[in-house]
Amino acid sequence: MKIAVYGGSFNPLHIGHQAIVRFLTERAGFDCVYLIVSPKNPLKEGISAASGERRFQAALAAAARHPELKMKVDDIELHLPAPSYSIKTLDALKAREPENEFTMVMGADNLAVIRKWRDYQRLLTEFGAIVYPREGTDLPTLCKELKAEDSRYRIAIADAPLVNISSTEIRNALAEGKDVSDVLM
Repeated sequence: MKIAVYGGSFNPLHIGHQAIVRFLTERAGFDCVYLIVSPKNPLKEGISAASGERRFQAALAAAARHPELKMKVDDIELHLPAPSYSIKTLDALKAREPENEFTMVMGADNLAVIRKWRDYQRLLTEFGAIVYPREGTDLPTLCKELKAEDSRYRIAIADAPLVNISSTEIRNALAEGKDVSDVLM
């Protein structure tokens, strides 16, 4: 099976995440999306690894509300030694399920800083990435620059809808007592 590995904090899951999952399974040819709840992104501040289990449970509940999605919420990163690196997750998935083909899912903002990622060269050559657009990132130019670095890099641009919403905006709105139920997954 072709599996899209979509990792993140998912704090909380929202309609932007949902649109990406739909795109990946309905239009990009993936059989399933593994939603990988990360305990703590080593490149981001402000999220506690201790909240990983809570976010995992919230992701399971969101997935249960959308049984039509070809998505599996996976807690593999919660059981791997810290820090969480995508390449370690992909290696663990491949060891667990050698029959499947895994591809990393990321936003253009993450591709812009991919050189800071652990073993990014191996990630892009062995697993590849499907990248969805994010406002403010020139994705075609970025892909061209990376492929000039190494022509073996497997990077595909997702012609996915641009959903301008972020988990940070949702958390801020919740802190202000606003109703955000229309944007939660």
